[in-house]
Amino acid sequence: MNKAVRGLFVVFFVSSVLLSVNPCKSDPQETVKSDTRCPVCGMFVAKFPSWITQIRHTDGTVSYFDGMKDMMAYYYNPEKFSKQHKDFIIEIWVKDYYSLAWLEAHKAFYVSGSDIYGPMGHELIPFASKEAAQSFKNDHAGKKVFSFKEIPPEVIERLRSGRTMK
Repeated sequence: MNKAVRGLFVVFFVSSVLLSVNPCKSDPQETVKSDTRCPVCGMFVAKFPSWITQIRHTDGTVSYFDGMKDMMAYYYNPEKFSKQHKDFIIEIWVKDYYSLAWLEAHKAFYVSGSDIYGPMGHELIPFASKEAAQSFKNDHAGKKVFSFKEIPPEVIERLRSGRTMK
């Protein structure tokens, strides 16, 4: 094998390894099949397009949810709801409440305790900016604004108590 071919082989091999360890980010899935169910509560998520959230796993599969609280329940304990592991989560997408534009979940802000309900009652409401979240909180009797990292499992448990469909 000459130097040029060997060099190309090394570049190809290293690129393949890097891509498998750190997959490229992709866009959220826009289309959800009508029979797709939330792995946490069992609801048909396509019926509530404004509330859909999604998690992409390292194997390329996407899990869809009917709102933030179920997505967060899955995020904190995916093994309870699927064969996936938390380390297999590579992307999380939510929709801004006002624009319905997809947002990377780690960059969004969330309001809890507002007078706006999701498909299964009380919900964490996502926003693209902290200012928008704060304004919504003030206008809709919200209790608190969280960043993604600040959302404690206890808030999710409280939001979900008594609200399962399985």
